Amino acid sequence: MAGQPIFYSGQGFSLLRDKNRFVLPSALRGTVRESSGKDVLCLAKFPEWKCLVGFGLSRVAEFEDELDREQARADAAGRPFNRVKKAMALYTFQQVPFDGSGRFVLPEGLARLANIQDQLYFQGVGQFITIWNPDELYKMGDDAELEGAIEICRSAAEAELAKAKKK
Repeated sequence: MAGQPIFYSGQGFSLLRDKNRFVLPSALRGTVRESSGKDVLCLAKFPEWKCLVGFGLSRVAEFEDELDREQARADAAGRPFNRVKKAMALYTFQQVPFDGSGRFVLPEGLARLANIQDQLYFQGVGQFITIWNPDELYKMGDDAELEGAIEICRSAAEAELAKAKKK
């Protein structure tokens, strides 16, 4: 698969577990592992929504091309473009290791930025994964394009909370 683009597809849900860890869903774990070449998930604040974005290390190699494209678009439209500011946003991510079962500790600063408490919803969206506090996703319920993700999140949350009650 070397040289092939990496695309994230699938969803998952995790409750905060022992040792303050969440679990990267198996539906996404293999793709992250393939992209990073090891068990590392890159996490950053999503620029527009109150959630995080996750990706593997291979995505970093695309950042400069992305900056070049945005610069060209701005130049063509006669708009100003602050390359350093955009680069700061792209390169401000943390590498978070996970174990073979997908368990990882979410850095506190990132949790605060996305208002994450004790639940995570993961949604593969192509080049990356969005990672939500479910309540923040539910607040976006008036956006018809997010309706499917919201319902999948609700169902997954109900199932995980029911399983946790049985323990």
